[in-house]
Amino acid sequence: MNRARADELLAQLVASAQGQQVDFVLLQAVIEEASEAGACRALASLGLEDSRARRDMDELRELLVTWRDVKKTAWQTVARWVVRILLATLMVSVAYRLNLRDLLEN
Repeated sequence: MNRARADELLAQLVASAQGQQVDFVLLQAVIEEASEAGACRALASLGLEDSRARRDMDELRELLVTWRDVKKTAWQTVARWVVRILLATLMVSVAYRLNLRDLLEN
């Protein structure tokens, strides 16, 4: 339902409820229409009311997943290099303590 039609239907429901005791069904209909109208306005204010909105949201989700994967991989790579550097430093330190300097020089 388009926005103008939703607003019109909401106005009709509210008008029919004025001056009379409101029953549950009418109240529920007013709430549902008001919710839908509010959701349409919110989407419109975000620029997501057109037919391309679903595709745009899917692309944004895909981009976010890719960004998270890249970030995770980058941290894993940094952690691996830190461990390798620490192990190499440890090996050089052990070699010096064991007077194996001639192995290090070759």
